[in-house]
Amino acid sequence: MKRLIISIIFLLISMPNANSAELKANAAKLDLTPPLEMKFILGGYGARMSKPAEKIHDRIWAKALVLSDGQKKYAIVTMDIVAIPPNVKPMVINELKDFGWNAENVLFLPSHSHASLNMSALNDKNILNLPQIGIFHPELLEFVVNKLVEVIKKTDQNLKPIIVGTDRETVDGMNRNRRGDAFSDKDLTVTRIDFTNGKPLAALVNWTAHPTLMDEHDMWVSGGWPGYLQRELEEWIGNGVIAMYHNGAEGDQSPIAPSAGSNYERAEIYGRKIAIKVFDVYRDIKPASNPVFDFNYQVIELPKPAAHPMFKETGGAEYGINKKGMEVILKVMCPEKAGINAIRLGDLLIVGAPGELVCGLGLEVKNNLSSLGINYPVIGGIANEWISYILSAEQYKKGGYEASVSFYGPDLGEKIVQGMIEAATPLVK
Repeated sequence: MKRLIISIIFLLISMPNANSAELKANAAKLDLTPPLEMKFILGGYGARMSKPAEKIHDRIWAKALVLSDGQKKYAIVTMDIVAIPPNVKPMVINELKDFGWNAENVLFLPSHSHASLNMSALNDKNILNLPQIGIFHPELLEFVVNKLVEVIKKTDQNLKPIIVGTDRETVDGMNRNRRGDAFSDKDLTVTRIDFTNGKPLAALVNWTAHPTLMDEHDMWVSGGWPGYLQRELEEWIGNGVIAMYHNGAEGDQSPIAPSAGSNYERAEIYGRKIAIKVFDVYRDIKPASNPVFDFNYQVIELPKPAAHPMFKETGGAEYGINKKGMEVILKVMCPEKAGINAIRLGDLLIVGAPGELVCGLGLEVKNNLSSLGINYPVIGGIANEWISYILSAEQYKKGGYEASVSFYGPDLGEKIVQGMIEAATPLVK
């Protein structure tokens, strides 16, 4: 009897724990560059007046990382575009619902490149027909949705065991607060994901700055400096690694780039400088097995849409929005709710902001999560959808360009920050 009891105890101890199942993953990328014959338009500047892209300077990509512990799975998808409107993610999920994907386990993270696809051209609720904003382009919407569906399907197969590590470096002199406020996010956060045999799989990079080095006169498609950053990393690391960049709380953060050369050259130099710093961090990371893997999703009610008193003087002037146009935006194009995704992967915790969150609010979220014991909290900027700029009440009242394209009044920032913290806190262990 004693031997039987000992054997049972030994068996129970040696059985795998269902809560620590081996984490597996795969990563892949897909060319997101539409054919020039489609006559698609570039986003980021109203002065482009919906003129079609002229050439392709460098190709833009959609990249996916799929994670699974055998019980649940998650997809992080980055893309070299300005942003996506609220209709895109539901359309993609609808195509993937029979494959185990839903709003809760898919996170879209655009880079915010201002030399890439126009967000309003993808918005099926865009009935304004204003060239400054971007005219709705059904063919482009179908193209983008199909590509995003395809890259997730492509990645969601042949998953293999992985090891994960994250580290961070403080980087000075590479970004600034364009509103003149004191807040800047100097954190460069890098997550290294390898297969258990040591072969690199993916590198996640979070750095906060607007990809605005190309201006309204630059009509060639480009991923901007994030595109250069990712290409350099993939070449330097090698072995088929997928480099995936996502922005942070970049609502008021601009890059500090060299002034000489063409805008494309300036973007290349800036992207390479960031890539050098990322590569240094990446090489020193020691990935570990059995990383924490969990995620959460929360839907929040947004404040009632409202036009800023100064909207016609700044953002309204740039994008040709008059009082009637603003009424259409507020009534038709502004969603009443927003979904907030948060994912924990080892020491990394990404929490999404559904718009252009300003840095001060992003730091508030990060500091809160750090105080709870998260080593590397980061903001996933413009996650899943662009609802507007997201400012504090003080910044909203101060006015300026960002405030003029903040569509939910002075309480939006507080509401979003609260929702982000509530979505991320259950992942603290």
